[in-house]
Amino acid sequence: MAKELNISKSLTKEQKYKELLPQIEALISGETDQIANMANVAAVIKMATNYLWIGFYIVKGGELVLGPFQGPIACTRIKKGSGVCGTAWSTKETQIVPDVDAFPGHIACSSDSKSEIVVPVLKNGEVEFVLDVDSSMLNELDETDIRFFEKVVELL
Repeated sequence: MAKELNISKSLTKEQKYKELLPQIEALISGETDQIANMANVAAVIKMATNYLWIGFYIVKGGELVLGPFQGPIACTRIKKGSGVCGTAWSTKETQIVPDVDAFPGHIACSSDSKSEIVVPVLKNGEVEFVLDVDSSMLNELDETDIRFFEKVVELL
């Protein structure tokens, strides 16, 4: 298990993410508790990016239920097909939203959220949980983030 996170300054986003992946892998390797791993992954992403909100929603009883996160308080339950998270769940595809106010049915857990990425994680063809990342800036999240977040959830 990693003891501390090493984040180099003055790197591009892509370089930073390449540096972080092996550290995340070391941090969660050997730990079998999914909630513990989600908590640490959310903390690493928050420390490395300072995005507004990073967290997980877990499919439970026909809803997405709030899991480990870093950032302001969040919505506790989300219905399938509702908002960006519910859309990622229903489509089983990563969603990137440059401007959440332009997304039909966006759920505003925080008025500070301006852009968002949600990555669904499938097990046996069904979504088990989603990784949700919100930024306080329009258009801040991009394809580099998608590639990194999709690799991170593969580790989980």
